[in-house]
Amino acid sequence: MPPAVGYASIMFLAGVGIPLLAALNAALGVRVGSPAAAAVVLFLVALLTALGAMLLTGGTRAIATLPAQPKHLFLAGLLIAFYVLTITWIAPRFGVGNAVFFVLLGQLVAAALIDHYALFGSRQATLTPLRAAGIALMAVGVLLARRP
Repeated sequence: MPPAVGYASIMFLAGVGIPLLAALNAALGVRVGSPAAAAVVLFLVALLTALGAMLLTGGTRAIATLPAQPKHLFLAGLLIAFYVLTITWIAPRFGVGNAVFFVLLGQLVAAALIDHYALFGSRQATLTPLRAAGIALMAVGVLLARRP
């Protein structure tokens, strides 16, 4: 099996996890009466999971290199907190599908720009008219899938 098939499969499962995360954490937020409290629980579970993965893969040496890294790279933590807090608060009010639709739309636009400009060390993929049309078609497809 080519590595790309494995990568695509894993990312497909990660994509499946996004609406599940939204629905589960939104339900927890409603049940406990606080989207922020639900987010804290999510991050505690995530932290323990990441710590376990780090210990199992020998990544503890990497911790020592963190102070030397560009500080803007740490904004990822703020972005995931923003995503979790907003999806946990908005999904019960707007619907998981509607919330995730706009997340997907934002991901399509941001991914195209990141790839086009090879931002943050990503592999460059020029935004050609054909690629832009494909992204637009994906966006239309997601929109059509959300229509009642």
